[in-house]
Amino acid sequence: MSFDFVKYALITSVLVSLCAALLGVSLVLKRYSMIGDGLSHVAFGAIAIAAVLKITPMYFALPVTALAAVVLLRTGKNSKIKGDASIAVISVVALAFGYMLLNIFSTNANISGDVCTTLFGSTSILTLSKSDVYLCLGLAAVVIAVYIIFYNKIFSVTFDEDFASASGTDTSLYNLALAVITAVVIVIAMNLVGALLISALIILPSLSAMRIFKNFKSVTVCSAVIAVICSVIGILGSIMFDTPVGATIVTANAVVFALLSLRKH
Repeated sequence: MSFDFVKYALITSVLVSLCAALLGVSLVLKRYSMIGDGLSHVAFGAIAIAAVLKITPMYFALPVTALAAVVLLRTGKNSKIKGDASIAVISVVALAFGYMLLNIFSTNANISGDVCTTLFGSTSILTLSKSDVYLCLGLAAVVIAVYIIFYNKIFSVTFDEDFASASGTDTSLYNLALAVITAVVIVIAMNLVGALLISALIILPSLSAMRIFKNFKSVTVCSAVIAVICSVIGILGSIMFDTPVGATIVTANAVVFALLSLRKH
């Protein structure tokens, strides 16, 4: 803990895991869990464009991924393109487009290394800088504050959207906010776990918590606790065994989920 890079990795992983877990409960219950996977692929494409244009990846990927969240939400309600189909189309096209751009316009000889890092996260916790931590702190604070302030609205929209709409709640607005916040979490998590693993941070802690509790608030709190514990275990494990940070964190979550799945109800 005397090393700055360890502190940076712990702070970032805990914040990212916490935000993903909070959002994950609502996304899983609303059958939107795969939106994380789709948006992560969009973020990959946006980062590829930013690399070609020599723009700071984070500042470009954030608005693009948020816009994609809005598009996914709108097209998901179109009778011609169902939600799961729209996610599949956008995610595959974004992934292919991003990889093609990196190959055509790449200024780095190690294209495979860049792609692997973006898809699976940083291969070393040494890559996290102080600016990454500050940005993560700011965005995570916004996400957590929004979730706490609008907790009751998120709860009502999650469980009974029709009733919430009938009682005067603008369900479209809260669904949109949920999608945009998810996009923000995905972008700040890209450096840690990568595009292909971020959906695991959204889904696994929530599913694990649902194996223990049935109450929404209890599931949300338990999901956050599991996510934080697994992120710390993942960071420490990556240091001890010299393994990729993202993959180790996801593996810890997978082990917890597997153990809780064996538990008799």
